[in-house]
Amino acid sequence: MRSGRTTLSKFLIDQLHGQTDQGQLAGLLVDIAAAIKAIAAATAKGALEGGHGYAGGDNVHGERQMQLDLLADTLMIEHCEWGGLVAGMASEEHAQPIGIPPDVQRGPYLLVFDPLDGSSNVAMNVAVGTIFSVLRHPHADAPTPADFLQPGAQQVAAGYAIYGPATMLVLTVGKGTHGFTLDREVGNFVLTHPDIRIPEDSSEFAINTSNERFWEPPVQRYVAECKAGASGIRGRDFNMRWIASMVADIHRVLMRGGVFMYPRDYKDPGKPGRLRLMYEASPIALVVEQAGGAATTGRQRLLDVRPESLHQRVPVILGSRHEVERIARYHAEYDNGTDKPYFSPLFRDRSLYRAQA
Repeated sequence: MRSGRTTLSKFLIDQLHGQTDQGQLAGLLVDIAAAIKAIAAATAKGALEGGHGYAGGDNVHGERQMQLDLLADTLMIEHCEWGGLVAGMASEEHAQPIGIPPDVQRGPYLLVFDPLDGSSNVAMNVAVGTIFSVLRHPHADAPTPADFLQPGAQQVAAGYAIYGPATMLVLTVGKGTHGFTLDREVGNFVLTHPDIRIPEDSSEFAINTSNERFWEPPVQRYVAECKAGASGIRGRDFNMRWIASMVADIHRVLMRGGVFMYPRDYKDPGKPGRLRLMYEASPIALVVEQAGGAATTGRQRLLDVRPESLHQRVPVILGSRHEVERIARYHAEYDNGTDKPYFSPLFRDRSLYRAQA
């Protein structure tokens, strides 16, 4: 039974058949998968080896680094720098790109990754993950920071791993989104969720409502309609979910539909968004779009945003297509001033009038 299952390596041979860089891209993705196995093993040990505590410093974003952040970062670098497949790497944990050893041949790709997304939840034993993005290196010389600043639409592969009850790798090479489960007995990722499709409609949303007072009116409008449920203009009840681990929240969206929002807010006016474009938003947006979903900042398709810096932050709204399109429409109506009736007391739930959906 085991021998007939589709492993990650077999899958990549089939998916990349006919591409001139088939072997190189497959090789890099296998290296990434090996790093993910090592990170999964380290994460699964919990506090048994004392590796889940505070590392004693902050990262480039001013956030507390956990020991597992540093370990996951090291494991990803060590598994990918020696294969001759990358010209350079960029990690959420580093201010500048990571060079490869001078005695190693440079490869045709740039690897961008968040080594341990949601690490603040490690102590609570909540699912965390790794997010990665693969870009083509535009020339033969050593990469500069500017070489990494490519819009998400130019990614050749992207995905994430989630370390939960099972370790899963969710991946796209531009031909749909596919999920693999780690068989710990034999050490292989096995295809268990081929061609994942996000339902176009959903009655579930994920957002941190503690920031509601800081949201822009289009997001307040959408969430208010969802909270109004069957008595509001949507005519049905919605469920809200929020894990505060992006990978865990996104994985739920891929498995059952919904919309994930970390929108622009005014809690910190100096930050146009909370999530990093290159390390989180772009790779997850490609995964979601390849699964039939949509991804936007509210005002622009996420995959069309060209990074201006390695650690740029953006608003993120993604998931079930029809819900994302509705939220984008609300932003457009707010910007052009045609949403005014929705914010009039006459159009609230217990009013004389009710706006049309």
